[in-house]
Amino acid sequence: MPARKIGLVGLGKIARDQHLPALDANPDLDLVAVASRNATLDGVANFPSLEAMLDAMPELDAVTLCTPPAVRYDQALQALAAGKHVMLEKPPGATLSEVEHLALKADACGRTLFATWHSRHAPGVARAREWLAEREIRRVRIEWKEDVRVWHPGQEWIFEPGGMGVFDPGINALSIVTAILPQAFFLKEATLQVPANRQAPIAAQLAFRDGRGTSVEADFDFRQTGPQTWDIHVDTDAGRLTLSKGGSELYLEGALEHSAPEQEYPGLYARFAELLESSASDVDLAPLRHVADAFLLGRREIVEAFEFD
Repeated sequence: MPARKIGLVGLGKIARDQHLPALDANPDLDLVAVASRNATLDGVANFPSLEAMLDAMPELDAVTLCTPPAVRYDQALQALAAGKHVMLEKPPGATLSEVEHLALKADACGRTLFATWHSRHAPGVARAREWLAEREIRRVRIEWKEDVRVWHPGQEWIFEPGGMGVFDPGINALSIVTAILPQAFFLKEATLQVPANRQAPIAAQLAFRDGRGTSVEADFDFRQTGPQTWDIHVDTDAGRLTLSKGGSELYLEGALEHSAPEQEYPGLYARFAELLESSASDVDLAPLRHVADAFLLGRREIVEAFEFD
């Protein structure tokens, strides 16, 4: 079967660092067009907008949206209306309602909608899920702390409504935990630290419980400098499991059990190709629902103003 023709919308840091190499390595998908207001890519057709790309290239099979979440709903709706399959960078949208409606639209028009969670494709995640399925979970502790200036340099939108603030990386941890834990869990309380000059939190502490009363705690922070922390610790009746470095390393009782090079975005595009082949969608909103609950239930604390410069 010939490779599917893909158009990429939004040519920012995540697109250049992750999407382009992953697409280049996938023989089932062929990047043929880019839509961006501020950048172009050699070797493909370039357009200033999604609308222009769709008008000029009816042969496109699918589009990947790498734009900020606040604008994804209208773009995805436009692509679906044009008969294209759609892949959504995480988080899949600004609200649950938007993404749920997109899922209904995709189903109605027989197109694939893929709400991606790249951290679920980290090397240690599948093994962690298998190991935990046979264990009694006693406590879960998430530490997800990074430097916003490094990972989102100058990206003011991330602190605007819909930008999610620290939940932009924090949702990666939630996407892993919702994938590896055998029991559903629910938010009980949260504290959100919001800079005095911003709309979205720069740090957050969350306390969840599952149906058995097991504690799941998360500490997110966008202010960490130096070494970055992306760890999940799960205490069980058989000892502690730790996923470190965003899920790329798996430890059991402190001993390294599994480590492999990062393959998150190649995994996403392999999954997208599978979905296209089977005419199916994959829209799991559990991580976004937990973030929405945090904004609904969380107590807000105003902290010192934050500037990128």
